[in-house]
Amino acid sequence: MKFIIEHLSKRFEKKEVLKDISFTFEEGRIYGLLGRNGAGKTTLFNCLNKDIKSDGGAFYFEENGERRGVNAEDIGYVLSTPTVPEFLTGREFLKFFMDINEKSVHNPRPIDEYFDYMSIEPEDRDKLLKDYSHGMKNKMQMLVNIIAQPKLLLLDEPLTSLDVVVAEEMKQLLRSLKAGRVTVFSTHIMDLALDLCDEIVLLNHGVLERVEKSNADNAEFKEKIIAALREDGHE
Repeated sequence: MKFIIEHLSKRFEKKEVLKDISFTFEEGRIYGLLGRNGAGKTTLFNCLNKDIKSDGGAFYFEENGERRGVNAEDIGYVLSTPTVPEFLTGREFLKFFMDINEKSVHNPRPIDEYFDYMSIEPEDRDKLLKDYSHGMKNKMQMLVNIIAQPKLLLLDEPLTSLDVVVAEEMKQLLRSLKAGRVTVFSTHIMDLALDLCDEIVLLNHGVLERVEKSNADNAEFKEKIIAALREDGHE
């Protein structure tokens, strides 16, 4: 399976944020979408998730040589600031999510198995989500995407504000989940992208450029990325 973007563009008034982007992502790989704050990473994700309408271009899946459009259930989107219904407990939230997605959730497991999988302690499972830490809310947001099993998983700086232990847990989890889907992980932290991702894609001046990860220890490679991360832009 491939996820293909062709000639995608987006402008906000006079600012052209995405400029004729074309790129092919392949399943089973984690792509590090690297760019400074304001480069357009969130805009790209919002276009792919259809939260905002692009000005031009197309994107689609290619499976067994055939193209097909992107449906809502194909995409999982994890935000840097977790969005969860804080008036529900963790258990109520998972049950609600599984109930409304009953037809699309394959091989559902008991709810406590999902909590175990995400290392959420038994005493926290029946607490209100408003009392969860940022890291725990992030885990819950990730968990519903694991249950949904999307073909395309978009991760918008999800590890930036997590403590070291939770961030490492999440990295291990993402590595274990990459088979059978395309994972795009946006970040402005070069070392994180190099550590976690199979491929590095640079978003700079509104275009995507693949950079060869095998050159990661090369001074010229790092200088190129650092120069791009220094430049101004707007999300």
